Amino acid sequence: MRRVRSADTRPEMVVRSTLHRLGYRFRLHDKRLPGSPDIVFRSRKIAIFVHGCFWHRHPGCSRATTPRTNTEFWQCKFNKNIARDTEVCTKLHALGWTTYVVWECELKSGSWIDPIVAALGPRALSNRATH
Repeated sequence: MRRVRSADTRPEMVVRSTLHRLGYRFRLHDKRLPGSPDIVFRSRKIAIFVHGCFWHRHPGCSRATTPRTNTEFWQCKFNKNIARDTEVCTKLHALGWTTYVVWECELKSGSWIDPIVAALGPRALSNRATH
């Protein structure tokens, strides 16, 4: 499991590039916040986590399968991941932050974009002149 990346994953890069293309600017993996959210909008107090369906057990998703071997180990690991995710969101909410979770399987449909853009509001205007 050493090779499993926790940052700069393909799903995370898709979310980041989409938000950037829409004109939003953000910070990455802010270690000062509980759980080091993947994408952080400090001025708006919005934290976004990009979760893989397998590792974070997306309910009802076909990617959230349990391996057939060593099932007890995997079930324990997945339960710890879910508990940690819940705890991190609870801590962030207690600090006044709004959290969003973008699931890996939602990337193709784009269903994750609208709620986040609505929460972010108008993007910061660029100083560059458009021609």
